[in-house]
Amino acid sequence: MSAVRSIPSEQEIWSWHRTLSNWGRWGTDDERGTLNLITPGKRLQAASLVREGLIVSCARTVAYEPAVDNVMPARHFMLSSGEAEPEQVLSRTATDAFFLQPHGVSMTHLDAPSHVLVRSDTSQPLTVYNGKPAKLVTAARGATVGSIELAGGGIISRGVLLDISRLRNVPWLEASDPIFPEDLDGAEAAQGVRVEPGDILFARTGFPRRRAELGPRAVSEGMCALQAACLPWLRERDVAVVGADTGNDVFPSQYASIWGPVHAVGIGAIGLWILDNPDYEELAEVCARLGRWEFQAVIAPLKLANGTGSPVNPLAVF
Repeated sequence: MSAVRSIPSEQEIWSWHRTLSNWGRWGTDDERGTLNLITPGKRLQAASLVREGLIVSCARTVAYEPAVDNVMPARHFMLSSGEAEPEQVLSRTATDAFFLQPHGVSMTHLDAPSHVLVRSDTSQPLTVYNGKPAKLVTAARGATVGSIELAGGGIISRGVLLDISRLRNVPWLEASDPIFPEDLDGAEAAQGVRVEPGDILFARTGFPRRRAELGPRAVSEGMCALQAACLPWLRERDVAVVGADTGNDVFPSQYASIWGPVHAVGIGAIGLWILDNPDYEELAEVCARLGRWEFQAVIAPLKLANGTGSPVNPLAVF
């Protein structure tokens, strides 16, 4: 376990809602937030990293069975199957339907700006990123601002894996030992890589390995992720998308009045796009074998009208 580090107070975190804010940085009407950092030049840089023609999926397989950490699993319905064999038919189709609730700590998904409704204090109205009124996310129509459609053209940029469990020489991080900015700096130094503006940051805790070996556990029992102290680091580096291989916020929350500071300040103030619940176990092995921790990263959400998020299959291309 790493040395005990001080964590920011609730008051300090709420002050970051102002001091780390990107509101107005790309105009008063902007809804894309940190996706603005991914320029054509950035995508060309990412394309130059493809040398082996190797693709690694960083998604968890969508499961249909309930688990203690998956209380609202996806549902799969077969509309037609191959079980019946009517006479005189030479071919037929099998069709199915899916019910997917992407948010939570089990399905790999991308959060849209509309996913977080936040205010810096109770005297202010709830807002979506860049000051859009939270009331524009409605029960009848969904996210009329900040929808996942903003990323419907796909997200392609330089991806960087910072393997924190490798840095600490442990198979996975315990729930009581989250990631701090010093860990991000340490992983950069150990791996010989640096996170740059417009990058997609993949941070490995090793949690998917723990789940595979020891089985699922309730979120109430704890989950490691980025500590809120990482927020100034993410803003200073101008990260476009961040994805720890958990829900990105420490669970249970370390704060009484903030359910998830990385989401609340990250999405609500910085306009940061968050990738929840990826799986970096294969990616970490490939990076270590190739001796490089940067690659082309591709994230393509579904174009769901007025959606607050989408299941995704993030790809690392070498």
